[in-house]
Amino acid sequence: MTQAYASDLALFINGSWRMGEGRDALAVLNPATGAAIAELPAASAADLEEALAAAQAGFAEWRMIDVDTRGAILRKAAELIRERADRIATLLTTEQGKPVGEARGEVVGAAAMFDFYAEEAKRAYGRVLVRPTGQRAMVIKQPVGPVAVFTPWNFPVYLLAKKLAPALAAGCSVIAKPAEECPASTAALMRCLADAGVPANVAQLVYGVPDMISRTLIGSPVIRKVSFTGSTAVGKHLMRLAADGVKRITMELGGHAPVLVFDDVDLDKTLDMLVPQKFRNAGQVCVSPTRFYVHERIYDAFLEGFAARTARLKVGNGLEPGVQMGPLANPRRPEALTGLITDATAQGGRVLAGGEAYGDGFFFQPTLLADVPDTAAIMNTEPFGPVAVTRPFATLDEAIVNANRVPFGLAAFAFTDSLRTANLVGDALEAGMVGINSFAISFADAPFGGIKESGFGSEGGPEGLESYLVTKAIHQA
Repeated sequence: MTQAYASDLALFINGSWRMGEGRDALAVLNPATGAAIAELPAASAADLEEALAAAQAGFAEWRMIDVDTRGAILRKAAELIRERADRIATLLTTEQGKPVGEARGEVVGAAAMFDFYAEEAKRAYGRVLVRPTGQRAMVIKQPVGPVAVFTPWNFPVYLLAKKLAPALAAGCSVIAKPAEECPASTAALMRCLADAGVPANVAQLVYGVPDMISRTLIGSPVIRKVSFTGSTAVGKHLMRLAADGVKRITMELGGHAPVLVFDDVDLDKTLDMLVPQKFRNAGQVCVSPTRFYVHERIYDAFLEGFAARTARLKVGNGLEPGVQMGPLANPRRPEALTGLITDATAQGGRVLAGGEAYGDGFFFQPTLLADVPDTAAIMNTEPFGPVAVTRPFATLDEAIVNANRVPFGLAAFAFTDSLRTANLVGDALEAGMVGINSFAISFADAPFGGIKESGFGSEGGPEGLESYLVTKAIHQA
């Protein structure tokens, strides 16, 4: 099945769409075929300086617009996103690979972000302090200033919306640098904002050489805050850059989510939840369940059921009907996964399903590994792909130690029919988000963020708005 891809990839700076015009070009690939499908213009130093100047001027104007007007524009953006959801989803699948049904769900989720923050901006409350008669003291919330946001390729539309919606709602201007792998879907989101009435100098969109862009934007005194979603290694690098200017930062970094499966569950029902979730977006999800710790009494049955369900998954081009898992998003991922699996099997792990790259694109078989030791690299490095690793446990304490062993703490999951066990693991798991008998942990009204080396700060909920606001105390005698 073929669909027309965007032929007009461009930067968006100060309300103008900038195409090639002598700029360096980057190839955009279709991960289902490995073929180049378009060229993306790369921002120059002059482009970035123009974007910074526009963001500075835009902030001065946007912050003065009343919250009801800002909210109306964001609601209109949400309406346009929904109207264009099918087209945006097709672009997203073509450049990223996920099944088009998943892509459409992502786009609709992005619209929900704008709807939520259109209203949440009205609740950026301060407070009045008690003072003697004739004196006043108050605490108010104000937008932090121009923001630089960096988003990855795994959920390019949703994660961009997660940053743009609260920043714009708070009154900030934004320069966004999404992943170069997925420019058409992210540009389509920006077109919705522009068409909804976001002023030309308030929201900018740039692509190009990541290191040059991050150093330029973060190093500029114009930028007051940095928000990043991506790997822990890159997050640490950006934090160092931000430190020189004492920039406020939000970091949503890597995960390596544990899943504890206790012996009191309905195993078939649980497996019917676990397998689709593990292979959603080909496992390229920061909160993807990855390290499965299963009670020893049901371990063998768990492996048998997981392997059988994994083998039945339909893998293919995400635009084709019935496909349950698409290719990986770029050629780096199959090579990385192959190395991790080779290391795991060399240390005693067993491949019970999948385990290999194949095809002309960036396809990788849905994979199940059993009996993987803690010393294996895949137990300590987020695979970010369609690989589930398993080990048995005997006691609750052992399971908790295993789950908390790694330096990551984004999400963790547990499956049990015991309320007492649910309460204990909910308290004990070291993660910013815990799902008990559920993987539904990402909502517009709920905070999303990690601890330890998975970052800090939250996106979503009132907490997501708070990160784009500064607190000012005013004392009047």
